[in-house]
Amino acid sequence: MKAIRIHQFGGPEVLKLEEIPTPKPEAGQVLVRIRAAGVNPYDTYMRNGTYAIKPPLPYTPGSDAAGTIEAVGSGVKKVKSGDRVYTAQTVTGAYAEYTLALEDQVHRLPQNISFEQGAGIWVPYGTAYHALHHFAKARAAETVLVHGASGGVGTAALQLARAMGMTVFGTAGTDKGLELVKREGAHQAFNHSKAGCHEEILKASGGRGVDVILEMLANVNLGGDLKLLATQGRVVVIGSRGDVTITPRDLMSRRASVRAFTLWAITETEETQIHAGIIVGLDNGTLRPVVGKELPLAEAVRAHKEIMEPGAFGKIVLVS
Repeated sequence: MKAIRIHQFGGPEVLKLEEIPTPKPEAGQVLVRIRAAGVNPYDTYMRNGTYAIKPPLPYTPGSDAAGTIEAVGSGVKKVKSGDRVYTAQTVTGAYAEYTLALEDQVHRLPQNISFEQGAGIWVPYGTAYHALHHFAKARAAETVLVHGASGGVGTAALQLARAMGMTVFGTAGTDKGLELVKREGAHQAFNHSKAGCHEEILKASGGRGVDVILEMLANVNLGGDLKLLATQGRVVVIGSRGDVTITPRDLMSRRASVRAFTLWAITETEETQIHAGIIVGLDNGTLRPVVGKELPLAEAVRAHKEIMEPGAFGKIVLVS
């Protein structure tokens, strides 16, 4: 089978398309024929060797994929050959034509969701659900601001928050991105690359501020976020690429808080809740992954370059 392999940590150029043996599932494992694999920012950090998780070399990147069950190992009861599934982590990596996964790492992919959309489920929707429900404790009628709302996690958060009955604000940096933000659930969209954006958000909130902020780039935005919070407001840090300076009094005066997490530290109970919430949303059409670009598996280098560029628009997926 064809797979992307990394033999040393470094830039996008270390991603190599190779022919390797197709694995066989052991007890409790399944073999998935991958039709599409999702590209996430954390994939690039791991490739660089700067992520908290550093896999042993060589390895195949990727946790998010969608396809069909090719074969199952002994003891597997949850799925059978031919079933459509999406993955939430894998054993052997998602940037490949086939991957091994544990039985509890694959989940039913509804018929109304394409494989390309299915590749954009786990990290984006799992992150957004975990942030809103488990960390922000978000409630209907509250106002949420989603920074970087045109990307994979951002669009997932817009859809989830709108379905929860929240007032939804979203930011993006391009006209195309702003159109997507409004289409996917934001009541109002703001261009975060223009001066006066914060003032516009405060005005839109009626001057009271927002209850929840989902922050994708904390090293750039966190200091300003704190000034946008309402009393008892919460910022949930989802992504950051460096250090940041804040003014603690902005938190103190608002009785506000900053929380953060990594998806890899979720509990078994939280993961069960996340998948249950995601699947029902996919079934009823409330949740609909946005695929911004499809690239062949061989263009993984390009995908890793483009996902780190400004102007995110939905998910980048690799098709095989």
